[in-house]
Amino acid sequence: MKQLYMDNGATSYPKAPGVAERVFDYLKNVGTNLNRSNFGSSYEAERVAFETRELICTLFQYDKPENVVFTKNVTESLNVLIKGIFKSGDHVLISSMEHNAVMRPLNGLGKRGISYTKIASDREGVLDINDIEKHIRPNTKGIIMTHASNVCGTVIDIESVGNVCKQKGLILIVDSAQTAGFLDIDFYGMNIDALAFTGHKSLLGPQGTGGFIISDKLVAEMDFFIEGGTGSLSDLEVQPGFMPDKFESGTLNVPGIFGLNEALKYIVRETPEAIRVKEMTLTNMFIEALLNMDHIELIGIKSIVNRTGIISVDFKSADNGMMTQKLYESFGIITRSGLHCAPSAHQTLGTFPRGTVRFGLGHFMSEGDILYAIDAIYRLGNITV
Repeated sequence: MKQLYMDNGATSYPKAPGVAERVFDYLKNVGTNLNRSNFGSSYEAERVAFETRELICTLFQYDKPENVVFTKNVTESLNVLIKGIFKSGDHVLISSMEHNAVMRPLNGLGKRGISYTKIASDREGVLDINDIEKHIRPNTKGIIMTHASNVCGTVIDIESVGNVCKQKGLILIVDSAQTAGFLDIDFYGMNIDALAFTGHKSLLGPQGTGGFIISDKLVAEMDFFIEGGTGSLSDLEVQPGFMPDKFESGTLNVPGIFGLNEALKYIVRETPEAIRVKEMTLTNMFIEALLNMDHIELIGIKSIVNRTGIISVDFKSADNGMMTQKLYESFGIITRSGLHCAPSAHQTLGTFPRGTVRFGLGHFMSEGDILYAIDAIYRLGNITV
């Protein structure tokens, strides 16, 4: 039976060409930590880490590689940013499409006197930019917003959000988990102050890699989240204040950084635009077929305008979890059902608490894969009707 991976919203698979080999090469031939040694292979580790920071800058049109901070994923990045920037008495604006990587830290910070307002998107996940200003308070410090929904693929107009932030003097933090490597992101052009990214989704790199980039203003304002050994200023028992050491304590995932380096080179070479065109061609093919099936409802935007290749469906007369299992057992198709760590988004879309079946299209899929998935969903209709 054919095996078809369609859970790229959770993590991309397969990875970019050469990623696995690059991780293996590090483990076999390099093996040293960053900032902890002064012999041959350690210089190679330092070189690749710095080059990876430069590649991140290239991808996001940024120019300060020292302000690229490595973490293990976008969730850690968002925690470091949210807990380091906002203080008691601050108010934050978010969309109703946010992932729990934003919702849980903010709810936890409520105990420290930090409040937030959720700006409602419509039933397709679309945010009306004009709704932002009416929710701004005197103590509003910033906006945290996902670039695209991990549930239905709807893209939020971050450039317009950034313009509002610039006019009102607010900080803008962007969650690019679903868009980094897929959509063009201009750090300065979109007036972003902090951008959180993860390596294992559309960046086509290994799990356990991610990070954030921040403006010089936030470097000065942010508190530490983790303190410890950095390999620098080891004679002092206080955290260094310079970048990136200020936010990079402990041993980093250097094998993962080597793999991410290879993945970023592939994306820069291919270009996000070319990757997007291919995925959107497949997405359009998939959506058009789904809209002609009576036994399912397509959740979110019904075209490829302002969306990614994340597609959620609701089986009208069957349990979505059971349909996910049948897709795998009968057709070898790997998807994900449930609430996708984003209950607020599902409440907005009208799919809470039952959830959806999510299909995550990926860069290395083919038209034949899409046709196979379409046929499988069509055949499941004979079970559910």
